[in-house]
Amino acid sequence: MTDDQGIFIGKGEQPVYLLPRLANRHGLIAGATGTGKTVSLQILAEGFSRRGVPVFMADVKGDLSGISQPGTEHPKLRERAGVIGLEDYSLEAFPVVFWDLFGEQGHRVRATVSEMGPLLLARLLGLNDTQEGVLYAVFKMADDQGMLLLDLKDLRALLVFAGENSKQLQLEYGNITGASIGAIQRRLLVLEQEGAEMFLGEPALDLLDFMRNGANGYGNINILAADRLMQSPKLYATFLLWLLSELFEELPEIGDPEQPRLVFFFDEAHLLFDDAPKALVDKVEQVVRLIRSKGVGVYFVTQNPLDVPDAILGQLGNRIQHALRAFTPRDQKAVRAAADTFRPNPAFNAADVIKELGVGEALVSTLGGKGTPGIVERTLIRPPSSRLGPATVAERQVIIAQSLLGKRYDTSVDSHSAYEMLRERAEKAAVVEDKATAAKTEKAARGRGSNRQGVVEAMVKSVVRSVGSSLGRSIARGILGSILKG
Repeated sequence: MTDDQGIFIGKGEQPVYLLPRLANRHGLIAGATGTGKTVSLQILAEGFSRRGVPVFMADVKGDLSGISQPGTEHPKLRERAGVIGLEDYSLEAFPVVFWDLFGEQGHRVRATVSEMGPLLLARLLGLNDTQEGVLYAVFKMADDQGMLLLDLKDLRALLVFAGENSKQLQLEYGNITGASIGAIQRRLLVLEQEGAEMFLGEPALDLLDFMRNGANGYGNINILAADRLMQSPKLYATFLLWLLSELFEELPEIGDPEQPRLVFFFDEAHLLFDDAPKALVDKVEQVVRLIRSKGVGVYFVTQNPLDVPDAILGQLGNRIQHALRAFTPRDQKAVRAAADTFRPNPAFNAADVIKELGVGEALVSTLGGKGTPGIVERTLIRPPSSRLGPATVAERQVIIAQSLLGKRYDTSVDSHSAYEMLRERAEKAAVVEDKATAAKTEKAARGRGSNRQGVVEAMVKSVVRSVGSSLGRSIARGILGSILKG
C-alpha cells in the first residue's frame, strides 16, 4: 500500500485516500478527547510532507514534536499496519522547524502592529464599536503621517498623542475621547502581561519561511509551540487568523494545483469563533472560501463539528470524524449534524456508528476525482511512521540549533518607527519653541545666559523623558501644527 494514489489514511471496506489535488478544498478532523484526532493530524502531516508539501500546525498539547523523530517499534502498530494492508510500513523522522511566539521552544514568530491591522487587534483587545472606531482612526493617522506602527510602544505613543490633541484632530479623524483612549491603553497593558509584546515587533515573519522543503525533498513541518500560548486563547486564535489572512493577501492566485503549496492545521478551532463578532466570522469565511485558489489547504481540528459555523463547515470537503459522545442534547445534536454531512453508506447508519467508534477508528469521507464527496467509510486509521508523543528537550534543542532560521528570527530589532518619530518631533518642537521665547526675551535675559541654558536643557530633557513614558504630555498643544508638518 503506497501513496501513489494519494495520501493513505486507512482502510474500511476499501482503502481510503486523500487526493492531493483536492486537498486545498479544506477539511475537518473532529471527535471527543482521546479518540485519536492527534494521530489523524499526524498521519496527514506525514503524508503531505512525503509529497513535498510544507505543513503548519500548532502543538496545543505539546505532543506533536515527536514527528521530528522516528517512531518506536510496537507490536500494536505492526498489527494495525498488517490489518489494513500497509505492507511498506516503516519508521522515519520528518523535517521539522520549531516556532514559538515566546522564543522558548522554537524560533520567534513576530508580526508588526500594522500587519495585524485594526480589525484583528480590536478582536484581540476585546474592544467595543466606539473603541474600535478610535483604533481605526489612530491607524489612519499613522498612515497619513508616514509613521510605522511596529510594536506596542509605537501604538501607545500614537494613542497618547491622539488623546492629548483630540480637539485638533476631531475634524479629520472624528471624535477621539479620553475614555476610549484610556480603555484601549488598559487593554494593551493586559495584552502585554499575556506576552503579546513578544509577538508584536520585528523582524516580522517572512511567509516563504513556512513554505520550504527539508531533507529528501520532504516538505518542512512547521510546529508552533502552543502549550503556553493556550493560556491566552484570544492571542492564540488571533495569531492563527492573522497568519491565514497574510497567506491570503500575499500569495498569488494559482487556481487548483496538483497539490497544495501549504497545508494549515487549526487545532482547538472553537477558539477562533467563541464570542467572535460577525465581522470577524465573515472575514474567516471569506478567507477560507478564497484561499484555496492560492494553493493553501485549511484543516480545522475540534472536538465538536458544531464549533465551526455552518457557512465555513460547508466548505470543508474532506472529513475525518472520530467518536462523539451523546450524553447531552447538544451532544446528540452534534452526532446528527456530523452524520448528516456525510454521503450515506448503505452498509451502516452513520449516526449510530459515530457513537460506537473505537480509538484510532473514524468515519472518513474525502473528495473524489470530480470533486464530489465519496461515500463515507468506517475506517481503521493507519499508524504514523514518526514517534507518538513528544520529542525530548534535548532532541528539540538539537533541531533548533541546526536550523538556519535562528540568525534571522531569534534576535529582536527596534527600527525607526512612530515612537522614535514622535520623540524626534517633540525634541525639535521644544528647540523651536525655546528659540522663539529666547528671541523675545533676549534683552531681559542678558547676564543670565548660563541660567537660561540650564532651563532649556531641563526642558528638552523633560520632553524626551515624557516621550518615553507619556508621550502626549510632552507635546504642548500650541506646537501641534509644527509637529504635524514634520
